[in-house]
Amino acid sequence: MLLKTNYSMLTDFYEFTMSNGYLEQGVGDTIAYFDMFFRKVPDGGGYAIMAGVEQLVNYLKNLRFYDEDIEYLRSKQCFSERFLDYIRNFRFACDVWAVPEGCPIFPGEPIVTVRGPVMQAQFVETMLLLTINHQSLIATKASRMVRAAQGRTVLEFGSRRAQGADGAVLGARAAYIGGCAGTACVLSDRDFSVPAAGTMAHSWVQMFDSEFDAFRAYAETYPQDCTLLIDTYNVLKSGLPNAIRTAHEVLEPRGFRLKGIRIDSGDMAYLSKKIRAALDSEGLSDCRIVVSNSLDEFLIRDLIMQGAQINTFGIGERLITSKSEPVFGGVYKLAAIENKQGEIIPRIKISENVEKITNPHFKKVWRLRDNESGQFLADVLTLHDEVIDGSKPYTIFDPEHTWKRKTLCNFTAEPLLKPIFEAGKCVYVPRDIHEIRAFCQENLSRLWAEVTRFENPHPYYVDLSQKLWDIKNDLLQKLS
Repeated sequence: MLLKTNYSMLTDFYEFTMSNGYLEQGVGDTIAYFDMFFRKVPDGGGYAIMAGVEQLVNYLKNLRFYDEDIEYLRSKQCFSERFLDYIRNFRFACDVWAVPEGCPIFPGEPIVTVRGPVMQAQFVETMLLLTINHQSLIATKASRMVRAAQGRTVLEFGSRRAQGADGAVLGARAAYIGGCAGTACVLSDRDFSVPAAGTMAHSWVQMFDSEFDAFRAYAETYPQDCTLLIDTYNVLKSGLPNAIRTAHEVLEPRGFRLKGIRIDSGDMAYLSKKIRAALDSEGLSDCRIVVSNSLDEFLIRDLIMQGAQINTFGIGERLITSKSEPVFGGVYKLAAIENKQGEIIPRIKISENVEKITNPHFKKVWRLRDNESGQFLADVLTLHDEVIDGSKPYTIFDPEHTWKRKTLCNFTAEPLLKPIFEAGKCVYVPRDIHEIRAFCQENLSRLWAEVTRFENPHPYYVDLSQKLWDIKNDLLQKLS
């Protein structure tokens, strides 16, 4: 299966050329610190959702090279035999920290940090970014759609529109973390315990001599879980009457209820109101109305505002591809190196684009939570050996507009980055997917409504400690 393929060679070619170059220049064992972070939230949102850590762990645990890999690299005629021997005997030896899956994350803060020999810490860049970028993108999109649904069920239906097998299966996993109630993808259920469900396609209805015959056959086969697709011919004139007839003549005599009806086309606000009225008048008020067909968070919100009587939204292409903004712009940048004496030397990338200037040094990320309301107040980036004591007042300030300051009291400070590898040994403790999903929802409830709104959300505070700000400012003055 594709998901179990060895991905050690899934990398940009320059990761190999740089690693070979580091070795040949005698700096391959230099300890380097790299941060993954992102610069903006997709869709202009106020937050993103961390996802993909489990797959990153699996990649790093299985990072090794085989004879065919060595022969391929030798054929390129640009790598030394010494480097090929290193690759042949490769053993991952880095420390890695990551923000837990399901955690809200914000621009500019490290969400993964890698420390280790530069040859290794540099090499893992491509797959690290691919893994975290993809699932964080889909989890974030799913969260927006679930919030738009205001407590109604949202299901992921996008496998046939996904960009490849991994896109479908891991996308369904990420969507579940982001709040979807389940998926149509069976493989994601088998391998990741994302609840899978489904009923029928239009072809089922077309296979029988009449729509009622199709509904009757399905109800007889699945009486305990019968949802009927009613828009193959005509929703109100044919599909709905036949569904009601099936409920009364096939299911109820056997002691079962019609669980739901689904529509995949038409004016969903208008149709759902008509359907709800008809179902209620027939004593089928417990029958749920399910809709699908190119939905996104804005259509969901509009349907609800129009009084649509919809219980469940099935969302395909606009979720599984994050169609409105299909790129999560995570990047991986060098933040520091260690000299032979073990001293950490900060490194910074400077750009004409201010937003591309990096935060140097080996850092911690702290999340500050108000003890009275439980709401998140801010995230603060500090040097790795700094501690924020919530029992004492702590002043935060805007890193760009430093005169904007606020002193916080009565709060709890928690370090966000958790160890997942120590000297190449995996210390990650797997979490149940349902636990991750619940953790995500609980954390989202701690964000202010101003941060989670769809239009012009208030920026969540991501600040620097005074020590880190001073180091960054000194480097900017020295190098610019």
